[in-house]
Amino acid sequence: MPSFGADVPLSYFRVPAEERKKRVRLGTDECVIDGEMFFVRGCIEIPVHGEDEPLSRGVWVSLSEQSFATWKACYEPRHRSHIGPFSGWLNAWIKPYPDTVSLKTMVQLRDDGLRPYIELEPTDHPLAMEQRNGISVERVAEIYSIMMHERPA
Repeated sequence: MPSFGADVPLSYFRVPAEERKKRVRLGTDECVIDGEMFFVRGCIEIPVHGEDEPLSRGVWVSLSEQSFATWKACYEPRHRSHIGPFSGWLNAWIKPYPDTVSLKTMVQLRDDGLRPYIELEPTDHPLAMEQRNGISVERVAEIYSIMMHERPA
């Protein structure tokens, strides 16, 4: 099953390139901007009908400073799924869906070093509906085609 993801939160691009080294602390799974915006990396998983593996989308979610501190303190242990979930806001534009920035989420830690599971608030947004209801293999192929053909050369 294909997976797609972002290396940085969308807010990272709001910081001018020449200021990023000074203002942004970026790790593989966390990002802090100006010491006041806190982001964690996780996965939105969409069940695929008839398949064992979901379609996975790597995304960034903003957390409150308190939730981020708890997340950070609990991120390294092998057994951590009992901690949380943390309320957050999606900080990613996910093709081919409309307006995914700032969708409300829940961030659930997972055991054994897996990136957190990101659950979207159950709304009528197409991405939230597909996460709840699953998608067909044909829909996976459609998303894959859009993702691969719209990338810059």
